[in-house]
Amino acid sequence: MDGNYRPYDWTASSARIKAILDQPAGAYEEVDGLPDRDKLTFANGFYGMCSAIFIDIRDSSGLTSKHKRPVLAKIYRSFISEMVAVLNSDLYVREVNIVGDCVWASYKTTQVNHIDDVFAIAAQANTLLKLLNHHYEKAGITQLSIGIGVEYGRVLMIKAGYIGSTINDVVYMGDVVNRAAHLAHLAGRGWGSSPIVVGDVFYSNLNENNKGLLQPKWTSGVGTVYQGNPIIPPMDEWISDLG
Repeated sequence: MDGNYRPYDWTASSARIKAILDQPAGAYEEVDGLPDRDKLTFANGFYGMCSAIFIDIRDSSGLTSKHKRPVLAKIYRSFISEMVAVLNSDLYVREVNIVGDCVWASYKTTQVNHIDDVFAIAAQANTLLKLLNHHYEKAGITQLSIGIGVEYGRVLMIKAGYIGSTINDVVYMGDVVNRAAHLAHLAGRGWGSSPIVVGDVFYSNLNENNKGLLQPKWTSGVGTVYQGNPIIPPMDEWISDLG
């Protein structure tokens, strides 16, 4: 969001706060699946089911000690560009977001088979890391490792920002977002942690084949989760043949 200078008026600020707090509870509609963002206003919101994927670079702070700024820019641009391309490649995608060196997306998963589609997106992102590292190695750049967290559940979707300006965005709040971010933090840590970690609710909705690609792992923070290293075989074979 691009800033556009306006002087601050505390009397107008007080009026905006009161207007927001006086909005009726009924303005927040419960839905089966999240709607398009153009249905949002500053006076409504939607509470519905979705799946979320978070992808985070492991030890990204260590990259600054290994590479100069022009190379760092290339690493982050290529990583974010192609991870966003993967996250955006599902029919049920709702939002794709970039937060620092983390990318995440939400998906409208109202049917059980939609969960398997989201799992395939996570597997493709995991396979993409091999392609990125292939090119990084050729360019003399440090290999990356990532953590991918996936969960399914309810989320509150609202439009938030400075009313009367162009500074606003869609905000997602709820356990599914927090859990997916936490699962991404657990994944790919190198002490028995696989690149992909999914929550128990997401796992329970997968088909039997996809369940077979994951193993249970108990953690004190989130209970039983499931982890694995699923890939997209044709893509993986193509990358292996690049030489």
